[in-house]
This record gives sequence, structure tokens and C-alpha cells, in this order.
Amino acid sequence: MKMFRIKGGIHPDERKDLAAGKAIETVPLPSLLRIPLQQHIGAPAVTVVEKGDEVKKGQLLASARGPVSAAIHAPTSGRISAIGRFVAPHPSGLPGQTITMRPDGKDEWGELPAPIDDPFSVGPDIIAERVAASGIVGMGGATFPSAVKLGLRNRNKLETLVINAAECEPYLTCDDRMMRERSEAVIDGIRILRHALGVERAIIAIEGNKPEALAALKAVCSANQFKDVLIARVPTRYPMGSEKHLVQTLTGKETPARALTADIGVVVHNVATCYAIREAVRFGRPLISRVVTVSGGAMARTGNFEVPIGTPISHLIDHCGGFNKEPDRLLLGGPMMGQPISSTRTSVVKGSNGVLALGPDETPARQTMPCIRCASCVSACPCGLTPFEMAGHIRKEELDAAVKIGLLDCIACGSCAWVCPASIPLVQYFNYAKGKLTAQQRAKHKQEETKRLTQFREERMERQKKAKQEAMARMKAEREAKKKADAEKKRAKQETIGA
Repeated sequence: MKMFRIKGGIHPDERKDLAAGKAIETVPLPSLLRIPLQQHIGAPAVTVVEKGDEVKKGQLLASARGPVSAAIHAPTSGRISAIGRFVAPHPSGLPGQTITMRPDGKDEWGELPAPIDDPFSVGPDIIAERVAASGIVGMGGATFPSAVKLGLRNRNKLETLVINAAECEPYLTCDDRMMRERSEAVIDGIRILRHALGVERAIIAIEGNKPEALAALKAVCSANQFKDVLIARVPTRYPMGSEKHLVQTLTGKETPARALTADIGVVVHNVATCYAIREAVRFGRPLISRVVTVSGGAMARTGNFEVPIGTPISHLIDHCGGFNKEPDRLLLGGPMMGQPISSTRTSVVKGSNGVLALGPDETPARQTMPCIRCASCVSACPCGLTPFEMAGHIRKEELDAAVKIGLLDCIACGSCAWVCPASIPLVQYFNYAKGKLTAQQRAKHKQEETKRLTQFREERMERQKKAKQEAMARMKAEREAKKKADAEKKRAKQETIGA
């Protein structure tokens, strides 16, 4: 299959050997599960259970709120011990609405939707409804509700389904192991997705550093003579897992700025998402666990683990024997785009693909120096941006100028910061600017909403005032009319008596 070259990219030390050779292992249930209601892009889920409720495995705990949201289900059977705010899996460490559940140890399944034995005989809408009901989101980290992506077939002319199996972040190997160990289920999920989207072909994109996974998937397709699934070996280069760049590599089509790949006829799903969709469609099982890579030089034991959603990170670390030395950095996700773990009390969620404990030798301290305008960041940027110029504008609080030269097109992959000889934290500048722009937009929206409500109140008060004046005028007119009528009656009576 012909490949197309993309701009930029880097080759960081992969360090996948720490966990790539270790099979997926099931983690025992913790004593408490803390399940955040915000595990996806969009509106947080709305609880449908109360404190003290006994629930079964797979039972709905919180329903999706609005068109862009995702349902939350019980990872096991047990009792709801609390519903309230708890530290969220976010760098800020701020609390978010969370359901706390105490497992009963029985791991008893509740009533599940009926399995769809032949998914290829039912319509796309039925599959999309099942995916939505199962709370499935993008499991590569973006956590966009998968049912919403399936709905793109109704407003876009789709031609190709791309399966993102690149797993380009260093250290992470959870997708690699899933493809090796569950290759038949993965291919089945991909074919179900292809049918649901109504596209002619699906392309699985795997980086060349995963030969075993590549061979396993090829063997399944060859044995079953699946002509609708192609397997493409893409170059091992970061950030090949960025969906727009992956699509460009495979098709040669470039996605316009701030547009969707669906606008050029391509939909991208993560390989782990395909497995979750297959479980939901064929067996009625919602998304209640995921495979997570635990790695890094500070971990006593590394590996790939099937982890119930809501498991505290501390429990996962303890299961791996803790740390063999004091970690210099704890990350949720990969080292390039992962987020610092503010507290190990926080939980594994649907988008958690890795927990990394990096030692001092893996995070060498580098002193930040002034920019020497070498343009190394420009060469590395896969989006064709000029990071040093954007950072210069942001330092001077010229956010509009940074937006004009592409700030909002930045995917925060970290390639620019990785190659910078001056060790300038470029991505931090960009994230700061995006956060401030978002805050400004919210403030502007709030101001406009306040103005609208004030105007609406003034108009309402004016209407009420006018209505009151009109009512008073009517009452006055009625009183005058009555007074006049009474005077007429009195005069008429007097005339009658005089006669």
C-alpha cells in the first residue's frame, strides 16, 4: 500500500521493551472504586443511582446528558457508598463529581441487553444505539463518544474507516498486546464498525515496531479471507497516532484546519475502541474495564493490565510491587502527551492507557535558555507551524497574534519542546494560551448572556409596566363610565319624581 510522507515528527527513545513482552494480566478488585462522571469529551453523565443502592456488574450508574456525553456503568457488583466530589484524573487535582462504590466480591453480572448474534444483519442505527448505551468512547486518549462518530455517516459522505493502531507514544504497549492476544475479536470489532459506518474498506494502521501484532492481525484476515480489511505498516515516527496525520499518511488527503477527517470522507477509531464495540454488540457488555500499561524505570514491575474503571492508581501501583526508587515524575498516559498525576488516589478512567513512573535518568533536568531562533521546532512540527513565533507572541500576551499564525491548529504533541536545544517548555506556553482563550470566551459568553438576560428583564418590566398602566386606564375609564351612568340614573330619577 502506498504511503504519503507527512511533515515533521521525531524519533524519541521508544522504551516499549519494558512492557511489550508481558501478556495482559487481570488486576484484582480494589476495596473501593471511585468512578468519575466526567470521563469523556462533552457533558458529564447524570447519576441514576443513590447512596446505599446495591448494584450489579454492568448496571447503569449514570446516563449520558445531551448529544455529546457517555453513560457510566458499574465495573463490578457492590454497594454505592457515596456520591460527591473527589480528586479527578486531571493535572489540576481539582475535585469532580464521583460515584464511590464498595465491591461485594461476588462480581455478579446484572441484566444486560440481548446479544446481537449477527451484527451484519442489523441496521447501523441499532449498532449506534448499542454503542451509545454501552458508554463507549475513544480509548486512545481523546475520549470522544464513539456513538457520535458513528452518527457522522448521516451528514458526511464516508469512504474509509481508519483504525489507529499506531500507538506512537513511548513506553505504551497496551494496544500492541491487545492486538497480539485478542486479534480475532479486534478484527471482528473493526468489521462491525465498517458495517455500521457503511464504508467499503477499513485500514488498520500499525507502526513497524509491532511485528507480532502485525502478523497476528494478518493471520486472522488471511484465514477468514476478509477482503474488506487492509493492514498497513506505517513508519515508526511520533506523532503518527495523530488522526489527521495518520489519515494523510494513508490517503494523501490533508484535513483542513479545524475540520474533521470525516469532512474528507474518513473516520478514525482506536483499536481498543473496536474491541469494546465488539463486546457491547455481540455480548451486551458495557465499557467497564480497559487495558493499561504500567511502565517506567521507577516501577518495581511493569506490564499490561486489565483494570476495572474507577480503580485507584495507588492500587494498580501496589499490585505492581510499588516503586523501586523514588519516581521523578508520575504520568497518566505517555511521556509526550500524558498528564502529571497530582494524586495516586485518583482513578483509572476510560481514556487511561498508561501509568508511568519515570526515574531521574528518564527525565533529565534541563535548564531553560533564551530562544536562539534555530527553527528546530519548525522542522519538527507535524502541523507546519512556527512554534518559536507563537511562544514569542504568548510571552507578550499577544494571544490574537498567536491564533493568527496557527495556535488553534497545534495538537500539543510536544515534538517542538523535545527538539528545542534551549529547553523552552513550548507546549506549556501553548496550553496556557489555549486555556486563557477559553476563559476569555467563557467570560465573553457570560457577559453576553448577562446582557441578554438584563435586556430581557428590562423588556419584561416594560411590558409589565405598560400592562399595568393599561389596566389602570381601563379601571379609571370603567369608574368614570360607572360614575356617569350613576349620575344619569340619579338625574332620571329626579326628573321622574318632579313630574
